[in-house]
Amino acid sequence: MLFKKAILAFNDQSVELPPNKMTFFDELYVDFKEVDKGGFKTYHLVIHPKQPIVINNLELIFDETYSSNSGTRIFCNGYQSWSESREYALNEKIPKLKFWAKNKRYFGDEHIQEIPRGKGIFHSWTYTHIRHNNEFAFAGSLKENAAFTYFIHDTNTHQLTVRKDCANFELTHSYPILDIYVSNQDEQKSYNNWFTEMELAPLRGKPSTGWTSWYHYFTDISEDIILKNLNTFSEKNVPLDYFQIDDGYQTHVGDWVNIKSSFPNGMAPIAQKIKQANYKPGIWLAPFICSEHSDIFKQKKHWLLKDENGNPISLGKIKYWNGHFYALDFYHKEVKDYLMFVIHTFLQKWGFDFIKFDFLYAACIAPKKNQTRGQIMHDAMEFLQIQTGNKLSLGCGVPLGSAFGKVDFCRIGTDVHLAWENKLERFHGNRERVSTLLSLRSTLGRWQLNGKVFYNDPDVFILRKEKNKLTPTQQYTLLVINALCGNLIFTSDFTANYSAEQWSEFDWIFELQKGEVKEVQNLTNDKYLILFTLNEKSLAAACNLSNKKASIMVKNQMIGLEPFETFVLNI
Repeated sequence: MLFKKAILAFNDQSVELPPNKMTFFDELYVDFKEVDKGGFKTYHLVIHPKQPIVINNLELIFDETYSSNSGTRIFCNGYQSWSESREYALNEKIPKLKFWAKNKRYFGDEHIQEIPRGKGIFHSWTYTHIRHNNEFAFAGSLKENAAFTYFIHDTNTHQLTVRKDCANFELTHSYPILDIYVSNQDEQKSYNNWFTEMELAPLRGKPSTGWTSWYHYFTDISEDIILKNLNTFSEKNVPLDYFQIDDGYQTHVGDWVNIKSSFPNGMAPIAQKIKQANYKPGIWLAPFICSEHSDIFKQKKHWLLKDENGNPISLGKIKYWNGHFYALDFYHKEVKDYLMFVIHTFLQKWGFDFIKFDFLYAACIAPKKNQTRGQIMHDAMEFLQIQTGNKLSLGCGVPLGSAFGKVDFCRIGTDVHLAWENKLERFHGNRERVSTLLSLRSTLGRWQLNGKVFYNDPDVFILRKEKNKLTPTQQYTLLVINALCGNLIFTSDFTANYSAEQWSEFDWIFELQKGEVKEVQNLTNDKYLILFTLNEKSLAAACNLSNKKASIMVKNQMIGLEPFETFVLNI
C-alpha cells in the first residue's frame, strides 16, 4: 500500500495536498501530516478556513495491487451493525439493493449517493484489510467523530481510496477531519497497533451470558412470560449475567414509559425480581425513533427529523409495529430532555442495570449543512454514554466506528433468523436482512474487534425445537461460532422444555467462552477455520456454513463436513 496523493475539493476547485507541509490558499490553509511509526504510518489532516467554505470531497489515494492470481481477498466492513461484513474474493460483488426495494430504506448505505459501485469496486466503512496469500495490508480510521470514513477498493485501476463522508459540508472554523492508520504488518500486529493508536479507555464489564425475550416471543411479551422464563433459570441456578426485556413492554415505540397492560405491576417489580434471582436486569430502548402510532408522533411533530420539504422522514416499516417508524431530531432540546428522563427512569427509578440501545443509525440519516453524519452519530453516542453512567450498555444498529469506546457491548451482525436464510430478502439484495447465515459471516468477519473496542455481541444462539426452523446441526454451528467470536452470549429459549442433551450444549457455552481465538481463516464457499486455545490446549473449529458437503484441511488432516456442520478438534 503506497501513498500516492491527497485531494481536497472545496467550493468550486479541487487541489492536491503534499504531506508534511502547510498548504495555503486564498480561502483556507491545510495542515497535512504523514507520520512514519516504523511498521505503520498515520495520516492527519486539519482544515483551517479563512472564510466560510463548502467541502465537497476529501480523499487519500494509495496504489495497491489486486491480483486474482495471488488469491486476493478484501475485507469490507458494512455501514452499521446489521450490514454484512466479510472478506470478498475479486470475482464477487457487494450486493446492491434492487430498485423496487429501495424506497425509504435507511438501514444500510444505499441512500448515500457518493459511494461508487460497479464491477471490480468494493467499499468498506471505518476499516478494511487486503489479504494476498502471505501478505497483509490494513487501513483504518483512528477517529470517526469528524466524519465517517469509507475505503474504496478499485481493482480495475489498482487503487485504494480513503474518503471522508463530508459532501456539501459547510465549514467556518478549524477542523481536524482526518486521522488514518495504514499498516503492512501481519494481521495481528496491524490490528493491535490500530487499537493502540486509537487510545480508547479500558473496557468495562466482562464476557457475559444472558437471556432476552425477543427471539422467542418478539413483541408478544408479558409480566407472566418474563417471570416464567426467569424461574426456569433461577431454579436450576444457571450462572447467567443478564436477563433482558426486549421490545414489546411499551404501548408504542417511542412512548417508553407508557407500559402495556400485560405488565400490570409495571417494570420496577420485575427488575427487582431479576436481581433477587442474582441476575442483572436489562431493558431495550430505541432512543432515536418513534412509530406512527406513538403519542410522540401524533403530538410532537416538531421532534421529528424533516426532509428538505419539511416532511417527517419515514425510515420504513416494521411488521411488529404495524406501520412506519420515524427518526427523531437528536439535537432538539425537548428530545434530549425526554431521553434523559426515560434513561433516568429505566436505570434509577425502575432499577435496571443494563440497557440495549437499538436502531441507533437513525440519529444521523439526515446530515446537516454544517454537520456530517459522523459528527452527529458521535454526539448522539456520547450523549447516551453520559446518560448511562456506571450502568452497562449494548449498542445495536449503529455505525461501528461511532460505537468504539462508547458502549460496553455492541452487535456486530444482523439479527439471527429462525431459519438459516431469508431467501426473499437475499433476492432483494438486502445486506441488513434478518439471516442466520449473514449474522455468522459478520461475526466471523468482525472477530478482531472483540475485547478491544467493545465486547462483541454476535446475537443469540437457539437450542429449542419449538418455534424454530434451524436444524440441530445449524443450531450447534451457531452456538460454537457465537461463543468463540463473541462475548455477550444470549438465548431466548424457554429452557423448561430442554432435554438433558440441550442443557449439556447450553453448559458448553460457559466453557467455550474461555477460549482465546488466535485466527479466523475465511476459506472459499462459506468455509471457515477458527484456531483457538482453551485450557492450554490448541483447538480448531472447522465450520461449513454452506448447504453442500465440504472438506477442510486442518494440520495435514482433511476434515469432511456435512452441510452447515461445525467440528471442533484438537490440533
